[in-house]
Amino acid sequence: SSSRKKCGRKKILNDRDHLNVWTSLPAPMFSRNDFSIWSILRKCIGMELSKITMPVIFNEPLSFLQRLTEYMEHTKRMHVFSIQCVAAFAVSAVASQWERTGKPFNPLLGETYELVRDDLGFRLISEQVSHHPPISAFHAEGLQKDFVFHGSIYPKLKFWGKSVEAEPKGIITLELPKHNEAYTWTNPTCCVHNIIVGQLWIEQYGSVEVINHRTGEKCCLSFKPCGLFGKELHKVEGYILDKSKKKVYNLYGKWTECMYIVDPATFETHRKNDKKASEDKKSSKQSSDSEETPQLGGDSLEVIPGSQLLWRIAPRPVNSAQMYNFTTFAVQLNELDKEIEAVIPKTDSRLRPDIQAMENGDIDLASEEKKRLEEKQRAARKNRSKSDDEWKMRWFHQGPNPHNGSQDWLFSNGYWDRDYSQLPDIY
Repeated sequence: SSSRKKCGRKKILNDRDHLNVWTSLPAPMFSRNDFSIWSILRKCIGMELSKITMPVIFNEPLSFLQRLTEYMEHTKRMHVFSIQCVAAFAVSAVASQWERTGKPFNPLLGETYELVRDDLGFRLISEQVSHHPPISAFHAEGLQKDFVFHGSIYPKLKFWGKSVEAEPKGIITLELPKHNEAYTWTNPTCCVHNIIVGQLWIEQYGSVEVINHRTGEKCCLSFKPCGLFGKELHKVEGYILDKSKKKVYNLYGKWTECMYIVDPATFETHRKNDKKASEDKKSSKQSSDSEETPQLGGDSLEVIPGSQLLWRIAPRPVNSAQMYNFTTFAVQLNELDKEIEAVIPKTDSRLRPDIQAMENGDIDLASEEKKRLEEKQRAARKNRSKSDDEWKMRWFHQGPNPHNGSQDWLFSNGYWDRDYSQLPDIY
């Protein structure tokens, strides 16, 4: 990716070095207007899609392991000692999915991705630990030993005729060792609409429960489904309970924009007034015999007086629409200079030839390489079955989550020792 454009240099926290800031991909994204996804999916209604091979044109030039890394864009939320900030971080983690209708590449078994960001104060390693079902595990830690963030995702994809639904099964855990705090939660369901006809759009819906395992505090968040006329689109509401189950805060906002916190009495008063105003408006509308036009943009967020801002999304690059709607953080994930290439293992996602070809604008080569890698993976699996060899994960192992006991994938350590002599040839 040496042809990427740079916009100068930005100092990092330790002041020993500088970080190149990438502002553009080497080539703009391809138009999908001439391709019909219906011809592929029409026989798959209600089916789990992990085994369906999709044309590369519907991808974005990132592996799902890299997509997971986008959790780390808002790491500032991790350093604050409160459940409301952890809840805001859980919401911000899905914000990068807004308008991201391209599909990330399915990671190959044994594929890895690392990201070290001195400027943001963390390092992360992820590994594809299972192919069927597809499971991705990750482990991040603060460079100042101030947090550990880890989890595993098993994205169950289903096609429902006009939409594709992704249910991200798996546990997310944030540990703050200096405060002896540990939080766990799961992610909401993501749905891409208008797969067959019309403009693609994304919604997140479902319940998310953030638990503080030391104090017993709990944050219950509801990602609202679109609703009639799109009025609830992108909205998130929730509340925080203390260990005695008393409601101490209300949270509200949009996962695409921002999150606020306010005391429960103020929130309930505002809700009652808002409901009364809505009923008066509805009565007036019926008497005037006018008809409301459905709008998908949703209502603008009204900030309740006395609220405190927890999080606000960073603006995207001005040319984001031509770059798969990537954030500035996502644009940098394939950065590959000599210094990085000298230390990463041969299984790193940056080295995948199909992703490299797509990012550089060669869709035919990307398609050929994607097919070759998938065939190579099938052949390797077939050879293992003949010899009764079992695949061994290198950097993660299965075990109980230390805080809620659920089955999880845990970091085995050793990755940062940089001994990559026994890694498989997957590319």
